[in-house]
Amino acid sequence: MRAPYGSRPPAPAVLAVRGAALLLALVALSRTLVHGLAEPGLALVFGVLVAAGELIRRDAVGEREPAPLAAAGALGYALLGESAGRPTAHGALQVIAVVVVAQALAALPRMARGRRTDADRAARRTLTVGFAAFCCQPLYHSGQAERWFGDGAFFPLFPLAVLALTALGDAVLAALLAGSAARAGGAGGLPPYGSLLADEVRAQAGTGVAIGATAAVTALGVAVAGPWAPAALCGPLLLTQVSVRRYAAVRTTCRQTMASLARSTEIAGYTPPGHARRVAALATAVGRELGLTGPRLAVLEHAALMHDIGQLSLLDPVAGGATALLPAAEQRRIALLGGAVVRRTGAGPEVAAVVERQADPYREQPLAARIVRTVNAYDDLRGESVGGPLGALEQLRLGTGHDHQPQVVEALGRVLARGGLTPAGAG
Repeated sequence: MRAPYGSRPPAPAVLAVRGAALLLALVALSRTLVHGLAEPGLALVFGVLVAAGELIRRDAVGEREPAPLAAAGALGYALLGESAGRPTAHGALQVIAVVVVAQALAALPRMARGRRTDADRAARRTLTVGFAAFCCQPLYHSGQAERWFGDGAFFPLFPLAVLALTALGDAVLAALLAGSAARAGGAGGLPPYGSLLADEVRAQAGTGVAIGATAAVTALGVAVAGPWAPAALCGPLLLTQVSVRRYAAVRTTCRQTMASLARSTEIAGYTPPGHARRVAALATAVGRELGLTGPRLAVLEHAALMHDIGQLSLLDPVAGGATALLPAAEQRRIALLGGAVVRRTGAGPEVAAVVERQADPYREQPLAARIVRTVNAYDDLRGESVGGPLGALEQLRLGTGHDHQPQVVEALGRVLARGGLTPAGAG
């Protein structure tokens, strides 16, 4: 029997990341307690900025950075080398200590309201901010940064280079934790680490760029105008955060609309209960197995959820909703009608195209349509008298010459063999 989600111990990679962050935080806090705060005014300004960013964070499923203001404030403090034209005296360990304390203080009211804290995200921030601080602070204090870059127009290249390296390091940690979390949760069909890393690097091109730019501008603004510059310079990022929240709300509404439409075929008696959800879950697992991540995986999931919506055009329901057993021309007609419906839902043309092309010969289909076609056929066949899941999988293998791509069928077999979502041994 599979362990329920959350009952498994953290993976070694997760424990290593958390342990490294905890050790770094303890060293930073100990050093700061012994030697005291250098420039407490600056520490207070950036500590308040990080804490405020954490307090207004948005905990949405799949959100890359729920607290961009806190991330920008923490990185800005790590990049800071001057305040109002005078060299700063805080070091890398003080940066880490201030960020850790600010995160902890912001977590207290959240915990009092019964909301969970994300230990992995906190560990990531501690390590990435520590990396940026150790890259910048020793070079500032030794004067090496000025000797390398001067103090003119080329000096901003230094913090930008550090931010680029920090973003890459954060992507490495995020991909490592994402893979470990999926394994701990028992998800079937995990993508290779390279795919997860590429997905995280691509994600940095969105909010990550805004966070990095705000951090660099904040550090440079404090260097010229003093500690009150963040109050003005973080405004654009705050507006960006509000816009992202609104976009997330629209996306959530769209997902709810798709889920309701997917259920309409079940309510009308055209498909068996739970068919759309099973196909979507299993197709997503197969997509991960084949290396799909990010937006491509989301398109696959949405198309799989909506793949049978065209059956509402039929006068009489197909027995058991098994469109895989219909003639090719009828399958194609249903798929085209389904695509036309999806185009009116706001799901996007990519999702509609997958739904429209799921009945085409597999050699002419995009990968997402091949996956939906195969997984839908598997769910249809395993309910027929073909020997259950194992018999259905064997039927798909027999059809790899014309109906199904061999690599997709084998990926499905691997997911089922690992006990993912629909156990291969279930009868």
